[in-house]
Order: sequence, then structure tokens, then C-alpha cells
Amino acid sequence: MAGNLRGMFTEAGDVMMVTWREILFFLILFGANLIQAITGFAGTLLAMPPSMQLLGVDEAKSVLAVLDQLSCLLIVLTGFRHINWKEFGKMAVLMVIGMFAGMKIFEVFPIQQLLTLYGVMILGIALWKLFGQRLIQGRKTEPEKTSEAGLLPERNFSLRSLAMLCVILAAGVIHGMFVSGGALLVIYASSALKEKEEFRATMAMLWVTIGCYITGNQIKSGFFNSRVILLCAVGLIPLFVGIWAGTRLVKKIHQETFLKLTYVLLIISGVLAII
Repeated sequence: MAGNLRGMFTEAGDVMMVTWREILFFLILFGANLIQAITGFAGTLLAMPPSMQLLGVDEAKSVLAVLDQLSCLLIVLTGFRHINWKEFGKMAVLMVIGMFAGMKIFEVFPIQQLLTLYGVMILGIALWKLFGQRLIQGRKTEPEKTSEAGLLPERNFSLRSLAMLCVILAAGVIHGMFVSGGALLVIYASSALKEKEEFRATMAMLWVTIGCYITGNQIKSGFFNSRVILLCAVGLIPLFVGIWAGTRLVKKIHQETFLKLTYVLLIISGVLAII
């Protein structure tokens, strides 16, 4: 009996000890949620690569999935009227389909190879959104820019629509692997959701919805041990402080600055995934 009690107290003491890795994780969590409150998508995307190095893959995915849901839930509650339900439904269906494929891929391929590929892909996307589109637009001739209705030619428009649907599916695959598919999804969302409040609220609602399945699956798989629960509990502090600061900042950011910040965040997340 006495031996069992000593074992329980020892285990409890080990759980309550916070290491320098976890302190650094909480600092990253603060910065990520500050950004999450501004952009509506980049929190887990930025936090995941360093968190996996600090905590381990399974613990990082479990903790960030729970905290990201809480972070996004606060954004949804404060911006519910701005949600674009049509776009939310389209993205949710395609994301869920892609997530099932991503979970299977994660079980088969080495993690570092997947991270490196993901980082290179994010960098390519971000650089294209910042520089590539401007170069192409500058070289277009006037008849190629728009049709009489003010839209791209019908054939190009159809191809673009199909490509955007594939982007949402790919975002679901990435989310199924690393719980951070926002880097790809923002390519579609930034063109479909023009206003920053609409963008934030709709993206946040999406992460809350699909996050319920991910968290349930992780609990079923046995990833939620006492250490993960403690990290989730303590992590609420930097989460709420980051959201509070980000919510105050978002009202002061110009729309053009907001879009540039979004793409710069993609570059940072790509570098973090590679290293």
C-alpha cells in the first residue's frame, strides 16, 4: 500500500515539473495564438513544427489540436455573424475527405520527409502569392485580363475552379497528417473570403468543426495522458493572452497589410517545417 502511494506521488510530481522545453513551447503558443487571432488560421501552422521538436509528434498534435479548437471557438463566438456558411460547407466537406487520406499517409511515410516536402510546398505557395501573380499580371495583354462580363475567360475560370477544389482537398490531407492544413486552405479562402472579419470567422468555424473529429480520434488512440492534459491546462494562459492581444490588433490592421502578413506567415511556417 505504502509503495503504491509513493509511486502515485512520484508520478504526480513528475507530471507537475515543467521543463525548459515546455516553457519555450508556451512562449511559442502565445505568439501563435496572437497571430491566430489576427489571421484566423496561422496559429497551429506556425506552432506545429517547433512544438514537434520540443514535445514530440504525438504530444504536440494532441495539445495543439485541443488549444487550437478553443482559440478558434473564441473567434467564432465574437464573430459569428461574419461566417460565410456557403463557403464553410464547401470547405468542410472537401477537407474531411482529404483528412482521411492524410491520416493514412501519416501512418506509412517517414515524418521528416513529409515535413520537408510540406515546407517546400508552403514556401512555393507563399512566394507565388507575393511575387508570382504580380509578374504574370504585368505581362498579360489587355484582352486576356477580363471578358466583357469582367471575369476571366470561361475555360480558364473552370480550370481555376477545379484547381481550387484540389487545393482544399490537399489542405485536408495535410491537416490529417499534421493538424495544420491552413497553409494550403488559405490559397482558396483568401480569394473566396474577401473581408478579413469574414475570413477569420469562417476559417475559425471550420477548424472548430473538423477539430472535434481529430481530438476524438486522438483520445481514442490513447494519446491523452496526464502530461498532455497538464500542458493543455497550463497552455490556456498563453492562449487567452495571445487571443486578447491579437483581437485588439486586428482592428488596427489595414486590409492590404493583413494579406501581406498572411503570406509572410506562410513563408515562416515553411522554413520552420523544413528545419
